[in-house]
Amino acid sequence: MSAPVRPSTTFGVRTLGADDLPAALGLLRRDPVDNVYVGSRIRTGGLDRVTLGCPVWGFEEGGQLRAMLHAGSNMVPVHADARACAAFAAFAGYQRTASSIIGPAPAALALYEQLSRRWGSTWADARDVRARQPVMLSDDDPPIAVDPRVQQVSLDLWQPYADAAVAMYTEEVGQEPSVGGSDVSYRIYIRSLIQQGRSYAIVEDGRILFKADIGSATSSVCQVQGVWVAPDRRGQGIAAPAMAAVIRHARQRWPLVTLYVNDFNTPALATYRRAGMRQVGEFATVLY
Repeated sequence: MSAPVRPSTTFGVRTLGADDLPAALGLLRRDPVDNVYVGSRIRTGGLDRVTLGCPVWGFEEGGQLRAMLHAGSNMVPVHADARACAAFAAFAGYQRTASSIIGPAPAALALYEQLSRRWGSTWADARDVRARQPVMLSDDDPPIAVDPRVQQVSLDLWQPYADAAVAMYTEEVGQEPSVGGSDVSYRIYIRSLIQQGRSYAIVEDGRILFKADIGSATSSVCQVQGVWVAPDRRGQGIAAPAMAAVIRHARQRWPLVTLYVNDFNTPALATYRRAGMRQVGEFATVLY
């Protein structure tokens, strides 16, 4: 019986398929914290571009998978060095389809620089480049008292919680989470997080004072996102005990709790450190 024919590559890059899943998971396991987003998506949707919602490209050398790129609206490199980034950019072509590039800073910025030569001549073509985003990690119980008011959100709070999530997104990203002028898809996404038991909040008289979500998770690592305190409650010492409570809740399901944060967000960095998180890496995000 003849050996199966491997798909051909261009620039050493090809779209991965179901047969590549063991090699892809092996690559992801090399750094489960940095790779939690892509790891979560592949463990849920596999490598089928229909079920996953986008292709995953693989960069090969010597017949071995060396790096990957989650090539959706979020472009996310996995173990991509300068050679892999150049190959991915060449494979991507000249038409930009991504709305962001996110990942470990050296890879994300190298990919952005390579893609800029094809999608636009200068870095100014991006709406925002956040070149330094500390990756924070907690692998132990919080060192401070937790806020007992923090609880998992139930679906009866979906509307006010979604309103808070939209406010958080708009403040963080600089634009509303709308597609075609509507934020319905984002609100549906928030509803799905609530249904999965991944949303936490402090609620007072039906109003969300604090919120946080578990956006991505594998068997051992979860990534917190969407941390937000109501503007009129900031500076009152709510954030750190509330974040400590989220970490304690999350660690009942995942041993490692991680997130990344803008380096210029000094209050948030102080909050996460008070809650027992430490820096273990650095991401970069490019927003279009």
